Amino acid sequence: MSAQKAQKSGGRLLVKGFLAAVAGVVVLGFLLSGCTRVSTPPDEVVLHYAGGMFEAIKFEKCINPSSGATLLGPGDTGYSYPFGQRTYDFSGSEDAESKPLSVVSKDNVEMSVSGVATFTLNTDCKTLQRFHEKIGLKYRAFYEDGRSEGWRRMLNTYLRVPLDRALDAASQEFEWRGLFNDPKVKQDWEARVGVLARQFIQETAGADYFCNQNYSGTGECGDISLTIQKPEPPEALVNALASEQAAKAENVAQAQRNAKVRTELESIRDLVKVLGPQGAVLWQAIQKGQVSVVPVPQGSNLNITPPSR
Repeated sequence: MSAQKAQKSGGRLLVKGFLAAVAGVVVLGFLLSGCTRVSTPPDEVVLHYAGGMFEAIKFEKCINPSSGATLLGPGDTGYSYPFGQRTYDFSGSEDAESKPLSVVSKDNVEMSVSGVATFTLNTDCKTLQRFHEKIGLKYRAFYEDGRSEGWRRMLNTYLRVPLDRALDAASQEFEWRGLFNDPKVKQDWEARVGVLARQFIQETAGADYFCNQNYSGTGECGDISLTIQKPEPPEALVNALASEQAAKAENVAQAQRNAKVRTELESIRDLVKVLGPQGAVLWQAIQKGQVSVVPVPQGSNLNITPPSR
């Protein structure tokens, strides 16, 4: 009897152990099914946030570019941001982020400016976390499946607006003619734009979130790089300037013609003084080939028949 009880008791324990193992496998499978696998390419960095429905969401770590597969737990989230050089194009081309920006010169002429800002998002882990929590979430500037619904919208606020402000402020220190066709003025204007752009971009963002194009995630952030074309005035002013330049060129040419005439008159006056009026006229006719001169030896008999006209 005791042996039968022991056999039954052992059977129950075996069944309970089997059921526990099955339950563990089920739970483990459930947990694994809720996990996310993240593997970053060379131009991507991911912010890992832990938490879910029943616990507070908190930042865990940065997953650097070219990292192997990383398993995120159930309820965890990864936010992807670009790593490496990026551009903000305001040339108005088909793929540009913006049309050319408008500026007003010192003498109140509205002009358009096109160009490209080249930069790198600051991917220092703590800095990128702050950027994400203050700006990225608000604009949904992170990438999902290689696309971002808010990246361009974010750049229009934190790059375009301060760039527009810097270009306009710098342009009001120079007159439109110099900006349009004086290389020295354009060089001074570009330097001024660079100074103001750095100041206004940092003021708008509140921190160094946009770095130099060669920034690699560590070290000094540096300044974004600006490549800007010379400001373009309205077409009517360009045409007027061309006409003005043409008139100036014509005036110079007329002055040269007038100088030539004065020189010829002085030459004629000198001839009159030496040869007399008739002699001067004859000399001019000879020089122009209107009178043929035939040398006649002294004492010789020579008849000349003038050519028929």
